[in-house]
Amino acid sequence: MTTTTRTPKGVRGRLIVGAALLATLTAATAQRPSPPLPLPLPLSPATTARSASSRSALRLVITEGGTAKHPAVHHGNGRTVDGITVEADHVVVEGYHVDTPRAPGIEITGNDITVRNNTVTRPHGGDGDGLRFFGNDLKIQHNTVTGASNRYGHADCMQTFASDTPPSHHVLIEGNRCERIDNMCLMAEGPHDGEGDGRGHTYDITVRNNYCETLKASQTLMFEDVQHATITGNVFAASPDHAIGLAIRSTDAHVSGNRAGSRIRYEVGIDRSSRPGYRGPRPGGAP
Repeated sequence: MTTTTRTPKGVRGRLIVGAALLATLTAATAQRPSPPLPLPLPLSPATTARSASSRSALRLVITEGGTAKHPAVHHGNGRTVDGITVEADHVVVEGYHVDTPRAPGIEITGNDITVRNNTVTRPHGGDGDGLRFFGNDLKIQHNTVTGASNRYGHADCMQTFASDTPPSHHVLIEGNRCERIDNMCLMAEGPHDGEGDGRGHTYDITVRNNYCETLKASQTLMFEDVQHATITGNVFAASPDHAIGLAIRSTDAHVSGNRAGSRIRYEVGIDRSSRPGYRGPRPGGAP
């Protein structure tokens, strides 16, 4: 048996009126223009953030600087970022925590750049370096780099080279801590070391009052084709074969006041081409 439900006459009339009203409102809404979507706020031209991985943290990328009298200062205030890149002049970067970044954890290229009071923890990928620097009048002060691993390559706490990158000069590396570093505390290579681009010179690098813990390399600091290096007041921990290597015309080096761990065989290794102008403890062997 089929059952049919009928709408009472009065109710049907109300439904028809309601449907007509709904159609009128729908048509009016369709004709009304939608309000524009809000535009995203522009990033500062001096600072941008680029995604370095699928992680939520971003790499801080600074491409615009200040002036010699008024540098562009970036205060991290303990903020965690996935790496720092500076490609500008007259910049100060301080107070950031760089956690498990794509190596190098910090990279600076330019003139008059100061990087201070930052931490870099467990850089990965690439060569595994904590910090790379290229340019003139650079200050790297009171930073801590921890856990650079040779699992990713040739993992140094700090490195500079000159192959399609500017040679470095007038560099101060002071008061930093390099802890649990598989390779070297500093690897500095000039443009004429056999692997560089042969343009310019790398010179006047001061390495002062740093703590360097090298776990697997033969030396803690290595200079190749770097002139006028000053190495003083540093603590060389762990047990590399020797603390300092001077090679490939790394002339006029001055070494004094460093403390080497008891298991380090000798403080300075040097080759014949680097002996001119050398001042420091008697070299104990090859670089």
